[in-house]
Amino acid sequence: MREITASFFIFCFLVPSVLAQLRFGFYDSTCPSARSIVLQVVAKHWSLNQTVTAALLRMQFHDCFVNGCDASLLIDSTTEKPSEKIAGPNASPPETIFFAGGPRFRVQLGRRDGFRSNPSNVNLPGPTITVAASIKAFQAKGLNVRDMVTLIGGGHSVGVAHCSLFRDRLRDPAMDPTLKARLRKTCRGPNDPSVFLDQGTPFRVDYAIYRQIKSQKGILRIDQNLALHGSTSGIVSRFASDRRLFGKRFVEAMHKMGAIGVLTGDSGEIRTNCRAFNN
Repeated sequence: MREITASFFIFCFLVPSVLAQLRFGFYDSTCPSARSIVLQVVAKHWSLNQTVTAALLRMQFHDCFVNGCDASLLIDSTTEKPSEKIAGPNASPPETIFFAGGPRFRVQLGRRDGFRSNPSNVNLPGPTITVAASIKAFQAKGLNVRDMVTLIGGGHSVGVAHCSLFRDRLRDPAMDPTLKARLRKTCRGPNDPSVFLDQGTPFRVDYAIYRQIKSQKGILRIDQNLALHGSTSGIVSRFASDRRLFGKRFVEAMHKMGAIGVLTGDSGEIRTNCRAFNN
């Protein structure tokens, strides 16, 4: 998991050679210690806060789904020009819904940074989205139904959500009654409490969440509906019974998502400060 998050941030501050496509080992000649440097930094933060991996991958998901994987989400807003960072889905604190890594895998590198960051461009799938609408949103980014089930389930296996995001589920007769009673008790607390989306292994990216939603224990409506919809229920069942299959598909889906709308070669720029455009 550390390897994944370390790799994702390399593109933000290292100067690459001009190449037309992403590739493994992109920085081997220009900065051979890049991977170990980033890994050490992320490992340090991971030891202090186990949600850091999920937080970084959640940001990766949100970045790629807006303008493509161009680091536009990192741009700070100014009084003259607001950025994606202040948009509703991105302004929520990291603990709202985290996306985390899964099986260890190498990441293709070489992404350049974009020139745009506009909050009006942010239109991310929300927790109450229907399965049909979610399929459409993912297909618009070149991802298929299996990719969607993999990324939503795998990402939510280590996430948390505030009660305000799933209060509709507390009236749903389809939810496991024991879980529902526990959630109702938790959500009576002040300051919009949060709960783990995976009630069994909340800090482990695994296939357990698929078994839970098959047992009517999904927290978010979209998670539970993946086990009920005709286009996705079969995928959920296969993942729920096969850890290796889930791991394989998760890696494939992460590679595909990481290539959405990337800028390479002479496109885009290489920011001297990840949080600001060069000009």
